[in-house]
Amino acid sequence: MNSFATPAFTLSLLFAAALVASMLVKFWLATRQMRHVAAHRDRVPAPFAGRIALEAHQRAADYTLAKGRLGLLAMALAAAVLLAWTLLGGLDLLNVVVRDAVQPRLGDMAYQLALLAAFAMISGAIDLPLDLVATFRVEQRFGFNRMTWRLYLLDLAKGLLIGALIGLPIAALVLWLMHAAGALWWLWAWGVWMAFNLLILVLYPTLIAPLFNKFEPLADETLKTRVQALMARCGFAAKGLFVMDGSRRSAHGNAYFTGLGAAKRVVFFDTLLAKLSPGEVEAVLAHELGHFKHRHVTQRIVMMFALSLAGFALLGWLTSRAWFYTGLGVQPNLSAPNDALALLLFALALPVFAFFVSPLFAQLSRRHEFQADAYACAQSSGADLAAALLKLHEDNASTLTPDPLYVRFYYSHPPASERLAALPSA
Repeated sequence: MNSFATPAFTLSLLFAAALVASMLVKFWLATRQMRHVAAHRDRVPAPFAGRIALEAHQRAADYTLAKGRLGLLAMALAAAVLLAWTLLGGLDLLNVVVRDAVQPRLGDMAYQLALLAAFAMISGAIDLPLDLVATFRVEQRFGFNRMTWRLYLLDLAKGLLIGALIGLPIAALVLWLMHAAGALWWLWAWGVWMAFNLLILVLYPTLIAPLFNKFEPLADETLKTRVQALMARCGFAAKGLFVMDGSRRSAHGNAYFTGLGAAKRVVFFDTLLAKLSPGEVEAVLAHELGHFKHRHVTQRIVMMFALSLAGFALLGWLTSRAWFYTGLGVQPNLSAPNDALALLLFALALPVFAFFVSPLFAQLSRRHEFQADAYACAQSSGADLAAALLKLHEDNASTLTPDPLYVRFYYSHPPASERLAALPSA
């Protein structure tokens, strides 16, 4: 058979083409965004004249440009690393080294878990320098970073420990199902994965999040009464109202609700409470409750269920095809399981192809944000919501002049101009 007509070669060609095309689109969009922001740096947009100072507008532009330049470097590095892992044989080499060192002594399961752990550690080490630059250079330069080196390293250690304690057992269970559950292993694995995600939604607020931040009950009785009245109007029951010490790490502010069922919590960043008036805090929370009222969270969970089911079904089909491995630069094992290899290759390759449909999900998210804004205006004050959005945009140095095409492709939230224009009292 002509080697250029094999399924492995076809996959290699498709993967390489998708990688190149996605990188070209990413760089094109990123440079469009940077040019557009730079071109509008010296003048506050007309809808915000008198409400946003020129100095704040220029700071936001500079912050966007600094993140954009770092983002270009991160994109180039990510593409090079992905190519090295796959078509250039990096994962194949790692597999041989780990397999020969671990499998003869400790068996198949230990080898596969060691391969997953080694891959995760190397990937994390590659990403670490840029994360340090983002935290201690870019965020520090614009006054957002409040992370000390000690806290950064402590968070890193906690993340690694929690990842190992949670990730390795779930990985072992999935690998066992891939080996023992027959042709429909992917259906059982999908069920386990979904159950795990739902369990995390319940456990995260009370067991995991407190390992990184302090959560104290909301002490402001006036604000507490106001928030509880809002939740009563919205038919939302929460286990508690908490303030998180987000200021330990960043000056950025936010509010959210987390958890599932009886474990739901409303959480305010302390930085948010320091910047917004009680009416503005209520409006921000009303927006978050709008997501609850419109069942956006449920819709996203259902979508996650459906997409992950399709993904597991596709993975179940690919694992038995030798060309899936060789087409992505890996020689499948002859005397050891290939399940961990299949998981890693799938995780590496899927985002390259999924990139081209990501604008659809961004568009859906923006539509949800408009619906939540409309709900917030009905349950609280549109003027307060508009004021809060302006303060958050200014305090977070979010650009008021993003490139329209960049917005359509990436933004999960509408730009400030579109959100404020849609508010009745803006």
